[in-house]
Amino acid sequence: MAQIEEVHEPAKKVPRKKNVPTFVKYYLILYNALSAIAWSYVLIGTLVHLFALDNWRSPSLLSTLSRKRSSIPYLSSAAPFLGFGSSRFTWIESKLPVALVPVFRRATTTYARVGYQTAIIQSFAILEVVHALLGWVGSDPMTTLMQVASRYMLVWGIAPQYTAAQTTPFYASMVLSWSITEVIRYAHFAITLLGYEPYVLLYLRYTTFYLLYPTGASSEAFCMYATLPSSGEPWSLYDIFRAVLFGIWWPGLYVMYMHMVKRRRKVLGGGKGRTLGAKPKSL
Repeated sequence: MAQIEEVHEPAKKVPRKKNVPTFVKYYLILYNALSAIAWSYVLIGTLVHLFALDNWRSPSLLSTLSRKRSSIPYLSSAAPFLGFGSSRFTWIESKLPVALVPVFRRATTTYARVGYQTAIIQSFAILEVVHALLGWVGSDPMTTLMQVASRYMLVWGIAPQYTAAQTTPFYASMVLSWSITEVIRYAHFAITLLGYEPYVLLYLRYTTFYLLYPTGASSEAFCMYATLPSSGEPWSLYDIFRAVLFGIWWPGLYVMYMHMVKRRRKVLGGGKGRTLGAKPKSL
């Protein structure tokens, strides 16, 4: 799946008995710290956009709540499931509480706000493949490459190429899931490399996936699905490729989800013996 995992495991897991040079350790600390900051920027930008926090003249969630509930027209019974095919997603809006409608509508324009920034920040993940190849981290290079490539396809091969991917609300939920996951993950690695492992970050890293993996991976899949041709339109080889990916995304999600469940049991156990700010056993 596109959810990148175990990319920066400490180099102790590399089979070769080779100590990581000090400059490499400090480089990895800097890389992880800057990555956490960069994804925080995407996260904040997405939240600011969704809730119109940069434009107090826009209707806010609270002001919407105070208004009298207005009726929202429904589409016909032939409306496509999940609103695909409708640029305004009226079918979904009709099912939402009125307070969430402005947020939902802004979700369909999230790409215009953070799409380019997300693509640029995600592009630096190619360095993680280099780290694995050099043995600086304990990840498998091919696994890391596949994980990075899947996100590259989404941020460069799908979102910029198809208006449908840019205007689906699933783009917003995808970026939210990515950014929350990455802020926690990179912050955890940076602090661990400094010689500490706060249990709060460790717990969040191996717990938030329960929600963020399904929301992130399903949003990725539906972003791809939104770009598929409508019935009656001709299909290209790339269309078929994306349709096949949409199909295999779900078993892939299950495999990664169960992998993280097992890792959580292994890493956290019962959570006993860990204290906030405790130093890890080794790096």
